[in-house]
Amino acid sequence: MTTLQTVFAKAKADDRAALIGYLPAGFPTKDGAITAAAAMVEAGCDVIEIGLPYSDPLMDGPTIQDAVHRSLTNGTRIADVLRTVEGVAKTGAATLVMTYWNPIDRYGADRFARDLASAGGVGTITPDLTPEESEPWRAASAGAGIDTVFLVAPSSPESRIKAVVDCCTGFVYAASLMGVTGARESVGEAAQGLVERTRLQTDMPVCVGLGVGTGKQAAEVARYADGVIVGSAFIRRLLDAPDEVSGLAAVRELGAELAAGVRA
Repeated sequence: MTTLQTVFAKAKADDRAALIGYLPAGFPTKDGAITAAAAMVEAGCDVIEIGLPYSDPLMDGPTIQDAVHRSLTNGTRIADVLRTVEGVAKTGAATLVMTYWNPIDRYGADRFARDLASAGGVGTITPDLTPEESEPWRAASAGAGIDTVFLVAPSSPESRIKAVVDCCTGFVYAASLMGVTGARESVGEAAQGLVERTRLQTDMPVCVGLGVGTGKQAAEVARYADGVIVGSAFIRRLLDAPDEVSGLAAVRELGAELAAGVRA
């Protein structure tokens, strides 16, 4: 199984940033999510985040909300998320689940951690779980041998950054701007400063997400971050495609563009 540690070590040895792609389970269909994620890996993604569809997303912009709505309409459940993780992990990419806390809490923290590890998942990103409330989940994750990833934001003071990085074991997710997900004309100007401030608190990789959607933007972020996270741009290719074959081709094209960017 590919771990986050081996991914970032290889990327560092190759003198590049890691490319991390996001896609909700169940979108565009339950099986289609596995196929699309595999296409992202084929095109150059090192890590795949599988989103656990949730009815009340806090940081998701309209593109991801649209995809998540379709996933929920498709009847996607946690069992489907775990099956998606299992399918994607077989590609050799390190596979995470990005989820809000409530679904884990309802499923049972220990059970979720064990089942995710059994499916081949290497960890989670939990955007709404605060450091102060994270100890039970961190303990469950450690017991199952999976990593925990938490977020820092441009508004985070040094004390908050320290509290967040102390909870991370895989990498630190640096949100490039204040707001929700979605590709934008430019990456937030605060991103580089946030990465630099975070690195003063930890030796772990720091990856930038929110707003990255082109090879040029990926190259810009790769100059100062250890990883580049892209979600909405991949989803938009699938939403705009007239059929599955066209969508997969568009995903591969974007993935290749982004992969070239992180290597630039």
